[in-house]
Amino acid sequence: MGHTFRVDLRGIIDLLSHHLYSSPRVYVRELLQNAVDAITARRELDPGAPADVEITFGETLRITDTGIGLTETEVHELLSVLGRTSKRDELGFAREGFLGQFGVGMLSCFLVASRITLVTRSARGGAPVRWSADAEGNYSVSVLSEEVPVGTSIELTPARGAEHWLEADIVRPLVSEYGDLLPARISVAGSVVTTGTLPWEDDEQDLIAYGERALGFKAFEAVPIEVPAVGLTGVAFVLPAGVHPGTRQTHKVYLKRMLVGDNVEGLLPDWAYFVRCVVDVTALRPTASRESLYQDETLLAVREELGDQVRDWLIRLDATEPRRAGQLLEAHHLGIKSLARVDDDMLRLVERWLPFETTDGPMPLKQFQRKHGTVLYIPDVDEYHQLAPVAAAQGLGLVNAGYAYDVELLDRLGPSAARRAAPSELLAALGDPEPEFLAALRSRLVMGAGALERHDCDAVPRDFDPVSLPALLISNAEQQRRKDTSEVGAEADPLWAELLSQLMSEESGRSEQLVLNCRNPLVQRLARLTDPALVELTLESLYVHAVLQARRPMRPKDTAALNRSFLELLDRAVGGR
Repeated sequence: MGHTFRVDLRGIIDLLSHHLYSSPRVYVRELLQNAVDAITARRELDPGAPADVEITFGETLRITDTGIGLTETEVHELLSVLGRTSKRDELGFAREGFLGQFGVGMLSCFLVASRITLVTRSARGGAPVRWSADAEGNYSVSVLSEEVPVGTSIELTPARGAEHWLEADIVRPLVSEYGDLLPARISVAGSVVTTGTLPWEDDEQDLIAYGERALGFKAFEAVPIEVPAVGLTGVAFVLPAGVHPGTRQTHKVYLKRMLVGDNVEGLLPDWAYFVRCVVDVTALRPTASRESLYQDETLLAVREELGDQVRDWLIRLDATEPRRAGQLLEAHHLGIKSLARVDDDMLRLVERWLPFETTDGPMPLKQFQRKHGTVLYIPDVDEYHQLAPVAAAQGLGLVNAGYAYDVELLDRLGPSAARRAAPSELLAALGDPEPEFLAALRSRLVMGAGALERHDCDAVPRDFDPVSLPALLISNAEQQRRKDTSEVGAEADPLWAELLSQLMSEESGRSEQLVLNCRNPLVQRLARLTDPALVELTLESLYVHAVLQARRPMRPKDTAALNRSFLELLDRAVGGR
């Protein structure tokens, strides 16, 4: 024996309010959508039919449209059968819902109303019909004898505790928010709230001013965008100041001129986080709640196309207004640098206009290349800040590539244009000390060799400015990697240690070089010391000082050396030895 499911309407309403819709306010949007759909359907029969929607207030809220209306048969079939899909909308997707043609739209009214009363007359002929239903699932249908104009009038009786949702002060701004671009004359308590045209299609519209009203900021630029394949038109508004790349990128999206939401994500690529769009679209799929866009292949294709259009605008700006392009780069460098990792045109724009931190001050790479030729860069911020004063004093140009994407961009320029500065290049820029002094200092270095051997470090005497800096620590990245691997292997289990040993080269060499400044008074006094213990203590102190100057993380043995050298020097200072 077959049975038919029974539906708990109150349970469905609870499901809508707590799991589908973000707020009861969406009932306004759904009623407007139903009214405009009905007007569109009537105009297919009669292109000259009026396109009016009127909302009035009293003890109830009433919304009246001049749409196609319903016959008695359609009322029974479409308003009183849960789960019936009555038609396919203009996007080509079935407008699925719980109550036929009016679908989720009509059912959403029960979020704020205890009773819905609908009076309708079809443009196809037939007598007027009244349909009335309550939130418990009871409804009645009656045929009216009085004269009723073609269209539909819906009356909502407020539910207890929801009266404010049906008041003019709440409804008017909601109608304006959701329906200001709808192609119909919509009035609320006698005042028309729709504009009838898309702002970006009005030649007299100031798009910057419109963007400020719509999004709350005065844009750096308003860029027209369109994707004809999905019926998308609109404007991309470029933020005037920098924002954090992790900031949520949201957009104001209309679907067939009905607002989907003003915080819709996923319309642009992640790198374009500094752009917010206002668009109208006809062929993107909304989610079930119609409050965001469905993430499908169509949206991915639109995202890529809109990203290309923003990119093309950046290139045009560089060609026509280079000064403004530079200003834009300074404000939104992270997003543009991210794109430049894979885009040659953006790379050239970054090379020409984006200031990098250099030993000659902030300047674009092109300007730096004109002065120094090949760009020598340091990939670590702390290492750059340690080396920059010394390099600048010797006339050696360095670029700080320690920030996001810098190394990737510089490597894309090619080895002839940019490369990482090698320790040998830095040492070559420093002068050689006097032979006599060098001989004296070398003998002290042999005397105190144990101090630096403990840290896998070689001492290299050089003459350089500034004189106030006694020592400079230069790391060999490859040797440091081998050293770290060796230290991990020493503490690992035998199997892991064997694997690590296979990764290490058999080549030997120190991972660091302590460059002693032979012009510095302390280093000059070091060359005259005769006490081996004091020589070793001085060298270890200079090494620890150089580690601190380099702002490098202190390893346990570095900390131990710092404590040991400090206490021994303090002991000597107070006459202990």
